[in-house]
Amino acid sequence: MAKVTKRGNSYQIDYLDPHGKRVRMSFKKKKDAEAELGKRVSLIAEKRYLDVKKDYKSTLGELIDNYVENFKHQKSYLRSKSYYLENFRNYFGGNTLLSKIEYVALETYKNKLRTKLTPRKGIRAIATMNREMVCLHGLFRKGVSWKMMEKNPFDNGDSLMEKENNKRTRFLIEEEIERLLAECRHKPHLYRIVFCALNTGMRKGEILSLKWEQIRNGFIYLTETKTSEPREIPINDSLVKMFMEIRREQELTSPYVFTYAGRRIDRVSGGFHAAMKRAGITGFRFNDLRHTFASHLVMKGASLKEVQELLGHKSMTMTLRYAHLAEENKKNAVSLLNGMGVLGQNKHVTNMSQTQISPSKPLLSHAKI
Repeated sequence: MAKVTKRGNSYQIDYLDPHGKRVRMSFKKKKDAEAELGKRVSLIAEKRYLDVKKDYKSTLGELIDNYVENFKHQKSYLRSKSYYLENFRNYFGGNTLLSKIEYVALETYKNKLRTKLTPRKGIRAIATMNREMVCLHGLFRKGVSWKMMEKNPFDNGDSLMEKENNKRTRFLIEEEIERLLAECRHKPHLYRIVFCALNTGMRKGEILSLKWEQIRNGFIYLTETKTSEPREIPINDSLVKMFMEIRREQELTSPYVFTYAGRRIDRVSGGFHAAMKRAGITGFRFNDLRHTFASHLVMKGASLKEVQELLGHKSMTMTLRYAHLAEENKKNAVSLLNGMGVLGQNKHVTNMSQTQISPSKPLLSHAKI
């Protein structure tokens, strides 16, 4: 008789298939076990039980080919998924039946990713490993949706995702900013890109794809963002001056703002790392220029809400990493009241509202390149 039984921390379905063979399967949640058992009992009653065995004939290679056909136009496919899918094909085997891929194989694959070095021979970041496992999970989820397999093997265990530490707040102090920009001056196009990042908090991809048509009325208008949410970024005077210099040099020959030898710049990693090395700055990535932008705004009095909107964070959670800088700013403001009320002293108390600044105030003054 078909039934669901609790076994430790899991729930097991137990039934006889049409050939009289006893079948047992475990699930983490009772509702999932009951739903699966109900489906199988119904299929047996309708004499369609063998339909759930299609994954015995479908291979991983066929699933990957279908996935590529449907999602090859995604930005994420060109950026990373194509690489991940090739890894899956090479590791599990393109001719491997989907029914043969079990949870233990997924866990083994994740553990191999943990020890796999990056192209720079460094330790693979948890976030990088998680993104590849998310892609694998999504691949099998599509396999189930497309009826190429009966069940996602991830359902038989944990998600295999590791907790990420997203609270990185490395930022440059003003002296480091000056050193970095001084080294970037050897390549004017690199200097301008870094200067833009420092004064807007834009992501690298947003900067490199920036077009002149997006700059108008004192704002940069971003529509294609990481969060798919459009946002507007005010342009300070220093940035306006730099854009005008670039415009005069280009003479309207390109729709893109940042170009080199008449072509759009699509990468700056090599030049940026070289400038960092010459400046003697370590443990810093291009994306940390966003943190530098936000950190200096907060330290100069901008509200966390303003920073959230400028960075394009969907929630305040990500922005709260800068809260400690705001607290330090408040301490400095309150210290202005030292001595107030002391007999015989008449201290002038500075109005705290005067410490507030506009987020569009230049982080640095733009020097002529």
